[in-house]
Amino acid sequence: MPDEPETPSQPAARPTRRIDARSLRGLAHPLRMSILEAISLDGPATATVLAERLGENTGTVSWHLRHLAEHGFIEEETGRGTKRERWWRRTGVPNELNTADFRDDPRTRGALSVYLHELVGQYFSRVTDYLNEEWDNGWRAAGTVSDWHDLRLTPEQLSALNAELMAVVARHTPGPDTEADPGALPVVVQLQSFPRKARGTGSDTR
Repeated sequence: MPDEPETPSQPAARPTRRIDARSLRGLAHPLRMSILEAISLDGPATATVLAERLGENTGTVSWHLRHLAEHGFIEEETGRGTKRERWWRRTGVPNELNTADFRDDPRTRGALSVYLHELVGQYFSRVTDYLNEEWDNGWRAAGTVSDWHDLRLTPEQLSALNAELMAVVARHTPGPDTEADPGALPVVVQLQSFPRKARGTGSDTR
């Protein structure tokens, strides 16, 4: 009997940290979210660097950095800097937030609202920056700002669609030991998919 072909092994799922109520309240602040975004996109930084980039006071930024570290979003990069000038980096475990965990909790509803509004604002600013910046024809043709609005899906189908899209992004995400192509630049992929309530007369929303 011939040997059966080996089934390709699936890559192990990357561990994530599910944000709890305490961590959400610790993150849901406009400046803290801006600090975390800056470190996430551009790598480790000091309070002085971040203060200059964000137009804030260094002491204020230092306080918020310690707050983010207390809640496990960032950590000090040991072996770099001095006691007076500490470098901070994002922790290696991605965060996962399920809004359904907090919508019915009056203690976190306000924090969730701040978090989501700030997050959407960050997404909008990234797209605006891309559109306003100068890019050569190759990069301008490669980028896209697109939408599709002819889908009609159940919650299960929408979840499946999102999972497939995320799997595609994961396949294109290099590992920590992968050497980047000399012509490569950092790329942001923003996945925004959500149901929409139909408006207007004659709309079938059943």
